[in-house]
Amino acid sequence: MISLHTMETLITNDAVVLGLLVTTLALVFYSSSLPQFKKFYTIIPSLLVCYFLPAMYNSFGLVDGEASNLYFVASRYLLPASLVLLCLSIDLKGIWNLGPKALIMFFAATFGIIIGGPLALWIVSFIEPSVMGGDDPEAFWRGLSTVAGSWIGGGANQAALKEISQTTDGQFSAMIIVDVFVANLWMPLLLIGAGMSAALDKKLKADASAVDDLKSKVEKFQLGMARIPSFTDFMVIAGIAFGAVGIAHVAADFLAPSIGSWFAGIKANNPNSVVQYLSSLEGGFFWIVVVATLAGIALSFTKLRNYEGAGASKLGSVFLYVLVATIGMKMNVVELYHNWDVYWSVILIGLIWMLTHIVVLLAVAKLIRAPFFFVAVGSQANVGGAASAPIVASAFSPALAPVGVLLAVLGYAVGTVGAILCMEMMHALSIAFEYGAV
Repeated sequence: MISLHTMETLITNDAVVLGLLVTTLALVFYSSSLPQFKKFYTIIPSLLVCYFLPAMYNSFGLVDGEASNLYFVASRYLLPASLVLLCLSIDLKGIWNLGPKALIMFFAATFGIIIGGPLALWIVSFIEPSVMGGDDPEAFWRGLSTVAGSWIGGGANQAALKEISQTTDGQFSAMIIVDVFVANLWMPLLLIGAGMSAALDKKLKADASAVDDLKSKVEKFQLGMARIPSFTDFMVIAGIAFGAVGIAHVAADFLAPSIGSWFAGIKANNPNSVVQYLSSLEGGFFWIVVVATLAGIALSFTKLRNYEGAGASKLGSVFLYVLVATIGMKMNVVELYHNWDVYWSVILIGLIWMLTHIVVLLAVAKLIRAPFFFVAVGSQANVGGAASAPIVASAFSPALAPVGVLLAVLGYAVGTVGAILCMEMMHALSIAFEYGAV
């Protein structure tokens, strides 16, 4: 196939490209706030638009995503800053106080995603053996790990797994489509379920009185945190974010070579050790992500978490969407069109994966008699993240929207670790398949 970038790229200055990307993001979110576009963005998520518009710029020669350094800057600096700010507001005690059933359903959703990936990959391999691939750079487990990152945490975790798994840009583009397509088949069903939650609670034999308690707790949380941010607030938030990013880079510079050397010795002496499947721990980027996430969680136990009321997570989301745009800029739509023959197997994996997630959720809900509210928000806090979890929560009651955000923030905290576990299981399965062990 002839690459569109054999043509001369119109914009080669990264400063101009950054201006174009951020302006595009601004237009997307401004238009999403207008009543006349409400129906459009109900069908087409703003996240998808933020990804595909830069992809169009790249595909038709306006910019060259491969030549630009913006993705490197966004992934190494803005991504860890985003993780710090999104985890800064996490309130582990507050989440616990939501009740054990809320947490059980959240982690049941996470568990369903972790086991669903390897299960779906294994099932589809009977139809299309090429989905395995062993350690090949194009092996499906690499790209699928980014879906796990998105479905447990969110865009930041997905981007982290792209680097950790060394997913190629072409494969990542296919996985973005699977991620959005399958996830957006499930979300409308949750919204429909919210409208008939009383009947569903009856079938689940659940006591929904805990939801009423949640409403009052959330209202107090909102009143206690919100304030008009000052210039000083913004400077402190920036200091928190990029100070932690600096610490994360220092830690990664020390940990990556030290642990890499340690693993190399273990691998040499124990070729069949499980350590063979923990290659992600040797990468510097992995430690940047982990340390940034832990820093955000640690700071959430201090008074600095009050900066959430001044918009810490909103600024983190700005960083995140800039990253999304730079990822989209690396996609070539024409190339995707010519590779459509591989999509059917990836989408099938995604559908089986989501079905596993749903079955686990409903089985646990039935077992512990959890209200459907916990089922829906627990699922969407994983699959949809902070962008759509509050939408599902507010379908039950507008006052409950922040509960979705609270659980989604927990997803950011556990997303990378959970996705790595899922990735290593798929990796091990793929290796075993290659050697005829499964």
